[in-house]
Amino acid sequence: MTDAAPRVARRPVFFIACIAIGLLAGLLSGLFGVGGGTVIVPLLVLTLKYDQRLAAGTSLAAIVPTATVGVISYAVHGSVAWIPALILAAGAVGGAQLGTWLLPRVSVTALRWGFVAFLAFVIVMLFVVIPSRDAEFPLNPLTIVGLLVLGVATGTIAGLIGVGGGIIVVPALMLLFGTSDLVAKGTSLLMMIPTAISGTVGNLRRGNVDLVAAAFIGGAACTTTALGAWIATLVDPLTANILFAIFLTFIAGQMAYKAIRERKR
Repeated sequence: MTDAAPRVARRPVFFIACIAIGLLAGLLSGLFGVGGGTVIVPLLVLTLKYDQRLAAGTSLAAIVPTATVGVISYAVHGSVAWIPALILAAGAVGGAQLGTWLLPRVSVTALRWGFVAFLAFVIVMLFVVIPSRDAEFPLNPLTIVGLLVLGVATGTIAGLIGVGGGIIVVPALMLLFGTSDLVAKGTSLLMMIPTAISGTVGNLRRGNVDLVAAAFIGGAACTTTALGAWIATLVDPLTANILFAIFLTFIAGQMAYKAIRERKR
């Protein structure tokens, strides 16, 4: 454990909590194409009393194996757009640096409310635009520029308010680029791997990663990620959109709660 880690004894309850968090995060990661940080971070803070930075760093490290298993699971069904994912990742890495630079210069509370509004719009659109499982993802100069812009925007928002990229990338690929829900999820997971590795290296230098917790959470998540991806292939696109809308409503609630709490301080 790093110097920044909380004084959490390595008792059975610690490992049980890490495994339980990982199982849930892996299932949601495979089902929705997200990294699972939106589940891992708050649960580490609530159950094991981690501070926000250590929880975020530990979560990012656990996402690396989780996303890798998710990518393999979606790739088996041909649901990963490899080149678009790398373009998104390149933009996201640069955007994350921009986000951390902007962090002390902008109102995080205002950003959170703006993100809540964005999620509300996405939730509504998920009931308006139903993706086709047969949709293709053609690459041309316009889509390449669009993917770079989306990657930069995703990385910037992640750097500013700590939201994982999948929450932005998955609906954006479906609503703006017309991809199928499965390709959007598989591509999102692939995008996360280099981004998470880059972030983890930086967090390790700052002592913001509990490698033991990350290993147990990531290991447990790997066992349920494939299950989540398999369930995603079984449900029809409308049902998948409804489930994703419910998940986004939960995330929006988290963001609104944080914004209200910070305003009271």
